[in-house]
Amino acid sequence: MLHITYTDYEALRAHGEETYPNECCGVLLGKSDADGNHVRQIVRAGNTRTDSAHNRYNIAPQELVKIQRQARSLSLDIVGFYHSHPDHPAQWSPTDFAEAHWIGCSYVITAVEKGKAAITNSFLLTGTTEEDKKFVDQPVEIDVATSTQPKGQA
Repeated sequence: MLHITYTDYEALRAHGEETYPNECCGVLLGKSDADGNHVRQIVRAGNTRTDSAHNRYNIAPQELVKIQRQARSLSLDIVGFYHSHPDHPAQWSPTDFAEAHWIGCSYVITAVEKGKAAITNSFLLTGTTEEDKKFVDQPVEIDVATSTQPKGQA
């Protein structure tokens, strides 16, 4: 299960609306346990795709390293990634699958229809290697009680 506060959930959806008609992307920081991935902070990332930003995203390696260091400084881990699908379903694509390498992480996709966030789904990347990895539907639990102000927005 993916556990996320209402505030962070709405912030990642708003990010998709702001970057429409291009894809947004970002990183989920938190902790993992037997109950799933618990998001404590979202960090917006820049989409470095210039050739097809409307249907692809890329987080620059140096930005990802910076976010990883930020997570460590907060005693958190990278527990997932998020991006938007402008005018396409909140379902992973073959490209999303091919470019997913963080086993155990949640991959959150928000469909943004005509500039408005619609459905948001999460998929857990399971397996042990690139050869046996797969996405499985992951339930999302939105915690309204502990919501705080949006964090990690650059």
